Amino acid sequence: MMDVNGAPGRAAPLGMPTTPVLSGNPLLAKLLPLVYAACFLALLWQAFRIMGRGYGAVPRPGDQGRMPGGDRTGRVTIHPELLDADGQLTRDDLLTVRFGGDQEPPAGPGDPA
Repeated sequence: MMDVNGAPGRAAPLGMPTTPVLSGNPLLAKLLPLVYAACFLALLWQAFRIMGRGYGAVPRPGDQGRMPGGDRTGRVTIHPELLDADGQLTRDDLLTVRFGGDQEPPAGPGDPA
């Protein structure tokens, strides 16, 4: 019995080629490294493009006039679960959770904070 490489040993399973794929097709053997290099360069370019967007998002000194249009700093966001059926803020008491390490006094129902 011969193995896949022609050395004595186990025989190749049925349906499996007995010669390596790349040695049987010289065009494929020359084309595979080029395809591999092209995929590698495309992924490398994509990675640098994505990282560049991340670095561009960090504000630097002197970038005061270049604020993004979607900046919501200082604006109040009202979550939909705080609205009633009419779209108004609910007046019901809300359930809150406090942890044992809190040093602040509990806020009353009329406190704005």
